Amino acid sequence: MPESAGGGAKVVIIHDNPEWIPPLAAAFEAEGVEFEEWLLPGITLDLSQTPADVVYWSRLSASSHTRTDPHVKEYGRAVLAWLEAAGRTVVNGAGVYELEVSKVRQHRELEPRGFDVPRTVAVFGGERLVEAAAGFAPPFITKHNQGGKGLGVRRFDSHADFADAATEFAPGGENAPIDGITLIQEYVQPAEPFITRAEFIGGEFHYAVRVDVSGGSFELCPADACEVPDAAPQFQLREEITAETPLVVRLAALLSVLDVQLAGVEFIETADGRQVVYDINTNTNYNSGVEAGEAAAGRLPAARRIAQFLGALRTPELVASGV
Repeated sequence: MPESAGGGAKVVIIHDNPEWIPPLAAAFEAEGVEFEEWLLPGITLDLSQTPADVVYWSRLSASSHTRTDPHVKEYGRAVLAWLEAAGRTVVNGAGVYELEVSKVRQHRELEPRGFDVPRTVAVFGGERLVEAAAGFAPPFITKHNQGGKGLGVRRFDSHADFADAATEFAPGGENAPIDGITLIQEYVQPAEPFITRAEFIGGEFHYAVRVDVSGGSFELCPADACEVPDAAPQFQLREEITAETPLVVRLAALLSVLDVQLAGVEFIETADGRQVVYDINTNTNYNSGVEAGEAAAGRLPAARRIAQFLGALRTPELVASGV
């Protein structure tokens, strides 16, 4: 069984990748917020026990199956169900986790609310992959429904190229998705070679970063653990994007409806004026270069703001008010 959030811990971080934790841990320590980690799959639950009445923060990811155990998502679902059944405060809880692990679900939350999203077809299994791709004018891309880390993301410039590679995405193939669902998606060409990632903390806009994609990579993870040694800076602050930017206002409203407290939302601005939203990351990481720049400018880095936000959730005043 995990530690019972004892020793004065105010926040329990539930996660599946220790490489992403150090900058967050440093921020918690700097803010004086005591925490502990529940690293899956290394815990057990005594279902007869009641979880401690502290704040639980889910940082479970869509790419967890690529690391220690293909069943980590199921472990996470069980932990979140146990906590929520006990009425505990869970930031980015079970419903948000289902959003994180399904790009189909993200698409269906975005498009009906009027967001411009890439045209997408979800293919189950492998038999109809080539047939589904025939409905897209090249170039088009593939990606895994349960993605993250650029899983399954490839650009195809012809139907013939895809036909040659389709078996890779079928069950048993070297690029088979963990849940058997491959997405075929229109390729959205940026007006300039970057995408934008808007970060939200406590449901409020924090900052937006420009992510250089001129190298053609679809691996856009901002964490230090993902960086390529000696590469040029890939992440830069976009100071012209603010909480009043119309798309940001709409995204904040969406996250509120979905009860997403912490997220990084990615979008592309095209030459013909589209703003295409294509990914909601609910276990978002922060680039160390951008964070250092924020601190140097006298502004609060994202990790520190998260520590403040989570640390305040269970103050006596908030508990008394029923939060």
